[in-house]
Amino acid sequence: MIGRSKSSLNLNASTKTQVERPTRNLQRMRNSITTNSVDTLRTTLKAAPLMKSVRFHGPGDIRVDEIDEPFCRAGEVKIRPAFVGICGSDLHEYMSGPILIPKEPHNITKTKFPVTLGHEFAGTVEEVGDGVTNVSPGQRVVVRPTIYDGCCNSCKLGIEYCCENIGFIGLSGYGGGMAKYMTAPSNHFYPIPDKVSLEAAALIEPLAVSWHAVNVSPFKPGHNVLIVGGGPIGIGILQVLKLQGAKNVMVSEMTESRKRFALEYGATHVLDPSQVDVAEKVREITNGIGADVVYDTAGVEIALNSAIRACRTHGSIVNIAVWQKRPAIHVNDLMYHEIKYEGATLYDEESFRDVIRALSYGQLQPEKMITGKIRLDEVVDKGFKALAGEEREKHCKILVDVQS
Repeated sequence: MIGRSKSSLNLNASTKTQVERPTRNLQRMRNSITTNSVDTLRTTLKAAPLMKSVRFHGPGDIRVDEIDEPFCRAGEVKIRPAFVGICGSDLHEYMSGPILIPKEPHNITKTKFPVTLGHEFAGTVEEVGDGVTNVSPGQRVVVRPTIYDGCCNSCKLGIEYCCENIGFIGLSGYGGGMAKYMTAPSNHFYPIPDKVSLEAAALIEPLAVSWHAVNVSPFKPGHNVLIVGGGPIGIGILQVLKLQGAKNVMVSEMTESRKRFALEYGATHVLDPSQVDVAEKVREITNGIGADVVYDTAGVEIALNSAIRACRTHGSIVNIAVWQKRPAIHVNDLMYHEIKYEGATLYDEESFRDVIRALSYGQLQPEKMITGKIRLDEVVDKGFKALAGEEREKHCKILVDVQS
């Protein structure tokens, strides 16, 4: 492969031959010139150094590869990722992908798999390209992974996170957090305050999903709320609701470890659907009225239909879950009680910045969500395989310590 080979070019000075600039596919190589004689120059093209990178090659096929370390170009930032979370989206790709990972070159990044994984991460700036002013070398930063084209109908409306060509660092190109280095356009990087640890900063992205979901919902202080699912997004929504003054926050969850997390983060009631009728318990807790707002983070048909029965007349159900199968919904129950069913996807930039501020003020304290730390070379066995198997019930969020 040309990226790993050495080439040499002999030039006779008497012919006054000029060396042309490297072609596009050789721009990432560095030239070292040594004089072998009075009239001969030898130009050796040196390949980029190698680095470890966790890459998706297909369903059930994630590998720790050695790839070329990226160069930082004008307008870009190069960082050393510190901690990266393994997300449910990553797990779905491992088990059933490619889903979000492009099979054909992505419309914006022009990348297709194999791709470097990791979109929930923070790190330290190694280098900045010409024209970059928002961050500087040595600064700690968090990465906003959403990639948008800026010209589709959604982007023209100012709703870039609903871009028709949406992509993600760590899924769609520009590298990812599960590598020793990564580079991307500078607008993806945000400084983090000194008070915020790099571990907590790796949770800013999923917390922004939760923050945005509450923001776009009709929630008001004093509302009774049901959260379906006690995973990372559900626990994030719980933290945001407690911060914003919810009355009763009820969490529907079966897994023992996640039930404990919900109670630790302030859930007023944890309802196990394998033991109780969730809808009946919600109405009992709310004096027969039902939940004002339901947040569905689980994406399970039977749980959604139970949530519809738990929701009050003129209440709202907000879907944050990514469904793997199309559900059969009890639409008549929605209709007769005029229950609104709406979606919340990703996050706007203000939600992302709000989470950074909330962390710096100590209003969000997500560190307890971290249930494991693993090294980069352990990510397959102790990360993906563990979360796809029986160990999944033990975890809320596993972080990869990239530089260890």
